[in-house]
Amino acid sequence: MNDESLIAKILRSIFFKKATGKAGRYAGNASRLFELAGEVVGKLKHIGFKGNLSEFQSSVQLLVRMVKAYSSGAYKNLPWKSLVSIVAVLIYFVSPIDLIPDFLPVIGITDDIALVLWLIRTLGEDIRKFSEWEKNEKTINIG
Repeated sequence: MNDESLIAKILRSIFFKKATGKAGRYAGNASRLFELAGEVVGKLKHIGFKGNLSEFQSSVQLLVRMVKAYSSGAYKNLPWKSLVSIVAVLIYFVSPIDLIPDFLPVIGITDDIALVLWLIRTLGEDIRKFSEWEKNEKTINIG
């Protein structure tokens, strides 16, 4: 099964459709967004991505930072559609029952990884803008 067919199956799955349905409700509620961010961080710690998957972990952490910055009001340049897409993918990620259930050793996380990487490619420009904003926010101006 190639990457594109896996993504197509995930996007058509009842599991992703349910996540997308919840995403709109979550996106308009800052406390739900912070709660979701906490669940995502918890799952990342529980699984403990290392080696080749550390890039995947960094991508998920970036998405969490985007959601937190948006929900706190610090970053508002994220289009609604992009926010809802990010939230849907994060809801799917934390759900143990999805297209490939997470309790299956090794392969259980395959669909989650594929979906996050697809989202990172799809939202490239929004992610670039956020990363630039985040870098500027962390820069201390002396002078």
